[in-house]
Amino acid sequence: MHHLFGLVLGQKDLSRAGDLFSLDDAEIEGSLSEALEQIRIISSSSDYQTNDNDQAVVEICITRITTAIRETESIEKHGKALVALWESCLEHKLKPSGKDEDTPHAKIASDIMSCILQNYNRPPIMALAVPVAVRFLQRGNKELCRNMSSYLSLAAISNVDLLVDHTDAIVKSVLQGVKRVHSISN
Repeated sequence: MHHLFGLVLGQKDLSRAGDLFSLDDAEIEGSLSEALEQIRIISSSSDYQTNDNDQAVVEICITRITTAIRETESIEKHGKALVALWESCLEHKLKPSGKDEDTPHAKIASDIMSCILQNYNRPPIMALAVPVAVRFLQRGNKELCRNMSSYLSLAAISNVDLLVDHTDAIVKSVLQGVKRVHSISN
């Protein structure tokens, strides 16, 4: 792993996290999967939900990593690690408890979702992502569901065969959304 990523993630050093943006994308590209794994470990710790420092470090690192993946067009190389971190968010609370405030893991899921699913025209990435994306539809976070539905619509254009196995879950999610809208309007 790049020395600065190792320092920031190993020591959860918020004061140095911003320095990651001074590095060239190509310089850190080889470290991204390892950094994603380290983020998964940090975000799975028992005190992550209440640790503002760790959350800030993770947010900054994810922004830097997703930017580097986009700029170096290395989604195929790092897709497995990205999807693994994304999927790990499903093990945690995603539904907001307060007024429209996302949980720490919902923030991670949202940031990663766009990086992964904007690659809807790349079947190998969609083969990894679609089963995980469908699981997010059942987790009760309206904003994540809304965004996920949009991305899945795009994925369906290029990868309809990948969505066939998940039709029931997608339809149930749509119907739950319709029921919520209907009960609010009445």
